[in-house]
Amino acid sequence: MQVTIPRIVIAGTHSGCGKTTIASGLMAALTERGLRVQPFKTGPDFIDPTHHTAICRRVSRNLDSFMMGETGVQRTFASSSGGADIAVIEGAMGLFDGIDGTDIASTAHVARILHAPVILVVDASAASRSVHAVIQGFQNFDPRIRIAGIIFNRIATGKHRDMIAAEQFVPALGWIPRQRGNEVKSRHLGLFMAHESGAMGTFGQIIRESCDIDTILDIARNAPFQTDPPSKKAPTVNRRAVIGVARDDAFCFYYQDNLDRLVRAGAEIRFFSPLQDPMPEADALYIGGGYPELHAQKLEDSRCRHSIQEMADKGMPIYGECGGLMYLCRSVAVDREYKMAGVLPAGAEMTKTIQALGYVNGKYQGRPGLWAGAASLRGHEFHYSRVECDPDARFTIRLARGNGIQNGKDGLFEKNTIGTYTHAYFSDTFCRHFVTAAADFRRNR
Repeated sequence: MQVTIPRIVIAGTHSGCGKTTIASGLMAALTERGLRVQPFKTGPDFIDPTHHTAICRRVSRNLDSFMMGETGVQRTFASSSGGADIAVIEGAMGLFDGIDGTDIASTAHVARILHAPVILVVDASAASRSVHAVIQGFQNFDPRIRIAGIIFNRIATGKHRDMIAAEQFVPALGWIPRQRGNEVKSRHLGLFMAHESGAMGTFGQIIRESCDIDTILDIARNAPFQTDPPSKKAPTVNRRAVIGVARDDAFCFYYQDNLDRLVRAGAEIRFFSPLQDPMPEADALYIGGGYPELHAQKLEDSRCRHSIQEMADKGMPIYGECGGLMYLCRSVAVDREYKMAGVLPAGAEMTKTIQALGYVNGKYQGRPGLWAGAASLRGHEFHYSRVECDPDARFTIRLARGNGIQNGKDGLFEKNTIGTYTHAYFSDTFCRHFVTAAADFRRNR
């Protein structure tokens, strides 16, 4: 079957060139026109998709060929774009930047998988005619990628624009003036989340005034036919267990695909806030990454941490990632030491420098009696913290790539609780194990 979803990739020459604000502004401008925009983000980023989702009112999905595989990228794109008028895909880093200096997991790789035309964002703030040398280099680097147009960002004056426009090798689709004072603020893990700043949505007006939106739409609508990947027949699923998912300002990093896969495996998802809610009626817990260090006092004061410790002692399956791992430890040291849930035999501390950044793959080692089985693992790690484990600490994940908690070991566990630094893209096997363990706990408690 062939699908003709209009689609466009907004890519950059490098990180920091302004592609996130331009992609978000384009989404806002198209939404304001009454179009149903399906947003996507290449790579493993959690933060930019929150801005997309707030603007488009459709859940933004990650497209990552390392974590998902090429077929996985196609499936997520096709299944998520149903009912949309156009898909806008924001790239990551520079267009051709992939894993270990290769093409894999680059924005170009995703564009190639989806046969999607690319609009290249070029930061012109410190150059004029020289930008054309950069553009021609990008245009000729990989003939499989179609760069359909350029958006020039950070144009200083009308004269600056005229100097660049004197020559044109790829059609210019936008001239964005230099913006001061309305940027989205950043912190140690990236931009502020969408619920903390609505600034991204304000860029719609700038895109309307500065870009040729009609031509951008024509480019998206003339994207080549794409073969729809073989779909997995969705089985009829009986709800077997309830999984409580922590979601608030402290725990906010989740892939929507992970939650969907848990539901397909038989879970009912029940969101709760460890900052302010009691622990929900649930058969298992999933505590994602985020910013527990920014809310350490409230997490220490909340009764929820005591309830989680009690249920962990009874054998409830609990899975925590990065910030969730830190919360499941005995304490987190920020400006001082704050008490956390005390489930895992370790203490966490924030650091001033980054401790790990990159893709991860490995395998659960199938420890006897531990619910995770021998599922494979793909994901990424990014954190400014370290976890100091007790000498007798046990791990259930061995990484072929990545740091983990220590020396390639991840998945610190105690009873039926597992904590990892890896932000995993869940496999179907992992989800079946997790939901089955939750259902077993439900029956036996």
